[in-house]
Amino acid sequence: MNQIIIVNKKAGMTSRDVVNQLNRILNTKKIGHTGTLDPIAEGVLVVCTGKALKLSELLTATYKEYIAEIKLGLQTDTGDKTGQVIATQAIPQLKKEQIEKILNSFLGVSVQRVPIYSAVKVNGKKLYEYARNNEKVTLPTRKIAITNIKLLDYKQDIIKFQVTVSKGTYIRSLIQDICAKLQTIGTMNSLVRTKQGNFKIADSYTLNDIEKGEYQFLTIKDILKDYPQKNLTDREYQKVKNGALMPNSDNIPLTVYMYHNEIVAIYQIYEKDKTKKKPYRMFF
Repeated sequence: MNQIIIVNKKAGMTSRDVVNQLNRILNTKKIGHTGTLDPIAEGVLVVCTGKALKLSELLTATYKEYIAEIKLGLQTDTGDKTGQVIATQAIPQLKKEQIEKILNSFLGVSVQRVPIYSAVKVNGKKLYEYARNNEKVTLPTRKIAITNIKLLDYKQDIIKFQVTVSKGTYIRSLIQDICAKLQTIGTMNSLVRTKQGNFKIADSYTLNDIEKGEYQFLTIKDILKDYPQKNLTDREYQKVKNGALMPNSDNIPLTVYMYHNEIVAIYQIYEKDKTKKKPYRMFF
């Protein structure tokens, strides 16, 4: 079983819960997801099995699209509605034009602070462990990119927006930054991942669907079909099988090597000698 399945995760489950259930349903131990969703979040969770797990880094690196809701007037320790309320404030009277202007100000590349309730490690310990132990820690920052953001709805104390973000972006942190620019406080009320790379929520399956056998796998070929491909000769195949460096004849960052119509490897440009390519992932 070397395949990919697009799961529509329901709120209330961890991403690990989903993998554990699929482990039982699909009767396989070699399985994992390619991008954690918070328990409060729903939507697209890409799960790989067998050799397809070697694609996890590629799949995790893609842009992701979300629909999020901000509940104004309260702030929680976790940044979402599941946390303990740490502050309240009168609900502001905002104008849609004002909200749209603030949202648009986040377009492009910026630096975001990682939330304290996250699994990112600092000095070998996860940030949420510092939070639970009431220990002080300097929160790390990371560079993020937002390519699209738009207001979907605004009623009373709820702002609903859509956003497309780069790998590693925390929507909870984005919401805190949005509220700060709006000179108010708020928390994440709901979150749906509607897209990860080319994978859309419309093409995903619930665990109930999968339990009933009403789903379709994607193959490694399906995932890599848009990457440049090279058909290997018998001699080239033996070299690739042994992990040898290969000539960089196309100067393309990643090339899929095929042999007898099967994917055998992905090669990348060798930084020490850019006239050559080295193994990135092997599928033998």
